[in-house]
This record gives sequence, C-alpha cells and structure tokens, in this order.
Amino acid sequence: MALSDLLYPENPKRKQELIHLHQELLECMSTNFRATNELVGVLNEHLGCTITHIQMRESSTVKENCDVIIQVMSEIQHQVQKIDSDMKEKLEPVLYQKLYDIKEPELEKIAIAQKVFSIILGEATSTAGMVAIKLLGSNLLTFTVSKLISLLAQIGASVLGGISITIIGLGIEMILHAILGAVERNQLLTAVRSYEKHLAEFKAASEKYQRAIHEVTSLVRQQVQ
Repeated sequence: MALSDLLYPENPKRKQELIHLHQELLECMSTNFRATNELVGVLNEHLGCTITHIQMRESSTVKENCDVIIQVMSEIQHQVQKIDSDMKEKLEPVLYQKLYDIKEPELEKIAIAQKVFSIILGEATSTAGMVAIKLLGSNLLTFTVSKLISLLAQIGASVLGGISITIIGLGIEMILHAILGAVERNQLLTAVRSYEKHLAEFKAASEKYQRAIHEVTSLVRQQVQ
C-alpha cells in the first residue's frame, strides 16, 4: 500500500471513484459523438449540407476531443441559422411567419419549407421540409446545443482536459498520475468532487441533446419507410 494510502485511508476508494467517473465521462462523450454524426448525416443527405463526420481520437486528450465536437456543433448551429435565413429571404413575410405559428398545421409548414428547398437544391423531398421544420421549431435542440458547447468548453479547460483518452487501458497508478499530475494525493477528494460536478451537468445536457436528435432521426426513418 502506498504511504499516502496509509495517511489517508479513504484514498483507495476515492481512486476507484475517480477512475469510474472518468470512464463515465468518456462513455458519455462517445455517445454524443455518435448522436452528432446521426444529425450530420440527416443534414447532409436531406438539406444539402456538407458537414464533416467526426470520431473520437484515442490518441488525443479530453480537451482536444471536446474541441472536435464543439466545432461540429457550432457548424450545426450555423446551418440551422442559415436555413432560417434562407426561409426568411425566399418567403413572403406571411408565409415565413406561418413556419413559427404553433396554430398552423405542421403538414402545411412542411409543404412551405419543401418549396424553399426545391428552389435551393433544385429538388427536395417532403423529408427535407420536415427536417427543416423540426430543426427550426426545436428551441430545445438550439438551447441544448448551446448548453452542451458551454459544458464541453468547461470540461476542456478543467483539470480533466489534459487527460488522454487512452489511459483507461493503463494501470490505476498511471491513470491517477495522468489525472492528478502534480496534485497531491490528499487532494483526491477535491478532484472527485470536481469530476462529479462536471459529469452530472454534462450527462443531463447530453441526454437532452440525444433525445432532441432522436426525435429528428426517428421522423426521418418513418418518412423513408
């Protein structure tokens, strides 16, 4: 047993907690990468976007992977804003207002959006209109992306940011060394609490983000069937 463990008997338990929290963080990030790629696929296929698919880089740090997903999320936000601008530019004000009127039938909104995309893309299916309306009308998706970007930036800037994705396959001491660096072992509790705070917020925001994307992709699958 390490001397620090003799001095601080709870350290072994906290070490295990820290490793478990790190694994949860990486699993959550991995799920977000997959969900983001699903949405990217829908945008590229149906709305004429050219957003690059992403993947977690195992040789990179948590911060570097956060930066990758932040970049594509920001591009998704940009594309949704562009869709809104295209609609506003090409539609009469009355028709544009109908897109955001909750009293208007969704099928009519989809038909309006489809006409715009037929002009932009040369040809467009009703799926394009449906996706556009779902994205434009989803304040949840827009808000959640902004929230997730903010949390990813916080995680990247925290003590967690410099940890390599690959450390999970290493021994406990190596993982702790990577996580804590020069931090004294008696500060493990502080590190665990920091991890718990970031992870709780990140998981909650990630679940909302993934649900919002699932709503869009499920509708697309139903439309295609």
